[in-house]
This record gives sequence, C-alpha cells and structure tokens, in this order.
Amino acid sequence: MIGFFDSGVGGLSVWRAFQKEAPTIPLLYFADQEFCPYGEKSHDELIERADKIAEFLISKGAKIIVVACNTATAAAIEFLRNKYPIPFVGMEPAIKTAALASTSKAVGVLATEGTFSGRLFNETKEKYAKGVNVIIQAGKGMVDLVENQLIGTSAAHKVLKNLLVEMIAQDVDHIVLGCTHYPFLKNDIQEIVGTEVTLIDPAPAVVRQIKRIIDKENLVFDNNEKYQFYTTNNNVSVFQQQVIQLVPITKNNTFNTCRL
Repeated sequence: MIGFFDSGVGGLSVWRAFQKEAPTIPLLYFADQEFCPYGEKSHDELIERADKIAEFLISKGAKIIVVACNTATAAAIEFLRNKYPIPFVGMEPAIKTAALASTSKAVGVLATEGTFSGRLFNETKEKYAKGVNVIIQAGKGMVDLVENQLIGTSAAHKVLKNLLVEMIAQDVDHIVLGCTHYPFLKNDIQEIVGTEVTLIDPAPAVVRQIKRIIDKENLVFDNNEKYQFYTTNNNVSVFQQQVIQLVPITKNNTFNTCRL
C-alpha cells in the first residue's frame, strides 16, 4: 500500500494523479482535517503531526509515504526520512519549471508562508530564477475554498481575484500552484488570468518520482484496487462527500475517522 497525507483534501490532487497512472495499487489517504490548515502551524507542530501520521500509515502497511502537502514537506520531510526506513516522497517547489519556461521573465507562485520560508523553496529560487521576476503570494483563503466545497463559485472568484492582482499587473506567463489544494481551483484561476498564462501543477512530477521508487526498490503490491480514506475530523460523512466530489472513485472504498 502507498500512503498519502495532507492537512485536508488538497493532497487528493496528487492521489488523483497517481491513481490515474496506477489504478490497481492499493492506496490510503489521510486527511488531518482537525489541524487544517497547516500553513498556520509552527515548524514543531508540523513535525509532530507528520510523525504521528507517518507512524499510523506504516502501521497500516505503507511501503511508500507521500507527503502530499508543500508546507509539511518543507517542515518535516528531512525529519521523516531520518527517522523511518521507508521512502518518503515530498512536494517539490515547481519554480524551476516556471522560471526556465518563462518568456516574459515574470512568474508567480501561490503557496503558504510555510512553503515560502522553507529552505527548499529559497534554494530553488536562488538557483534557477536568477534574472526572473518572481512574484510570491500567500494563498490566504484558498485552502478554505476547497475544504468548504466552494470551487467554481462567486466566493472563490472574489478571493482569487484579490490574490492574483499583482501577478496580472506584472505580466506573469506562468503561475506555480504551490499547495496541493490549489490545483482544484485551476479552472477558477485560469478564468481570471486568461489562457495565455500557464498554471503549473507539481503532481505529475511527484507521480514520476513515486514510480521511480517503486522500480528502484522492486516493490510489489496487492493489486486489489482498494482505497482507504481517513480523517481526523469526526464527521466522516462530510469527508466522504468531499472526496467523492474531488476524485473519481467507484468501489472498494472505506472511510474512517482516526484521532491521532
């Protein structure tokens, strides 16, 4: 089994991309909704949550754990890799892709403050974005739009327009979606910035890395197409509705609450 976790349902954007490529591999998704959003948590709090969730996923049989959250990756991936013997896959800041592809030499990055303050983002920006105008914008309110099922609404457009004003003014031609919740708002963002702006979803790169690890480690999985979903929220029925709205699932699914 492969385990995925995020503060909420945002990491399903990565789960969805992998499930499309490998539909028979059993997957477990863990949404830490009681502590969502992670962008407001301290570094130590994020490590504590990631540690507890990783221990739970391993107890359930995870052979790989995907930290399907940019903020948690920035805070905890090194800790997790040092503590546990199984492979961990984190979210890479796609600023490299945007900077190298930009013709206007202006790119935007939507992410959390936790991602922007992380070592990996700043090292990547310094290495690959020299000579490129990088407009960073904390996506305040974007996680809530996805968690509260407000995708495609006027409320979503109102929040997004305010966040995208500076990027539009600076003539960006690429925008990095630096939080796994944000790809679910891709259509809303595209309507505001126009089709000439390329939106970069980091999920495909993460999927490629998972597949590389499977090949390298010669990992074998039971091909039972079983998908398990856990939340730290007591309201499992709402969680189930959120999942069904966001990803294509049909059978062999279980939904549970788990307090960690």
